[in-house]
Amino acid sequence: MRDSIYTIPVSEVFEPKCGCPICSMERTLEQRCVEYIMGAAMMEPDVRIETNRLGFCTRHFEQMLHQKNRLSLALILESHLKELQSGEFRDIRARAQARPKKRGEIRTVNHTCFVCEKIEWGLSRMLLTVADQYAKDGEFRRLFSEQEFLCLPHLEALLCAAADHLPKKLYPEFQEAAVRLAAKQLKEVGADVSHFCRMFDYRNAQQGADWGNSRDSIERAVRLLTGADFRE
Repeated sequence: MRDSIYTIPVSEVFEPKCGCPICSMERTLEQRCVEYIMGAAMMEPDVRIETNRLGFCTRHFEQMLHQKNRLSLALILESHLKELQSGEFRDIRARAQARPKKRGEIRTVNHTCFVCEKIEWGLSRMLLTVADQYAKDGEFRRLFSEQEFLCLPHLEALLCAAADHLPKKLYPEFQEAAVRLAAKQLKEVGADVSHFCRMFDYRNAQQGADWGNSRDSIERAVRLLTGADFRE
C-alpha cells in the first residue's frame, strides 16, 4: 500500500488554527483511507489480504456504505465473507469456550479494522513529525502555541510521542505549551456547561435570559473529552 496517503503536511492542519489540529489530522487520514480502500485499492492483492484478515469496524463500514462505489464494497465483502467461512467461526467458538476472564483476550469479528489500523499507523508517525517540527522550527513553536485547543485524547497522544522523541531539555517547554491549550479549553467549556445547567433554574426562566456561550457547551465538552465533533 502506498504510504503517501497517510502523510499530511503539518502546516496543512496547524495553519487554520481551528479546533484541535490533531483531530483534523486524524479525520483527514480517515477520509483518505476510506476513499482509497473504496477505489484503486480494491484490486491490490496485498490490500485484499489485509482487509480479509482484519475486516472493518462498524464506524468504517458505515462510511464505506456512504461512498458511491457500492461495487467496490461488494467485492471487498465477497472475499472477506469467504475468509470468514473458511475459518469456520473458530475465533468465535474459541471465545465462547474460553473462561470468562480470558474472553477479552480473544479478538473476533469486527474487533479489528483495516482503516483503524492504518489511521493509527499514520497518526503515530505524524505525531513524531509534530514533535520534530517543534524541536527544529521556532516559527512552528509559535504556530503550535496559537492553536485553538487540543482535545484530551490527543493531548495525551502528543505528550507521549514528544516524551519519546524530543530532546529532554525541550520536553518541559512542549509539555507546558500543549497542556496550556487543553487547560484553557477545559476551563472555558467547564464554565459554559455550568452556565447551561444554571439556566434551568427557575430564577433564570424569564424570557430573554442570557445563555452566553452555553447553548452548545455539551457538544463542546464531548468534543474536548473524546475528539468527536458533533457539530459538524
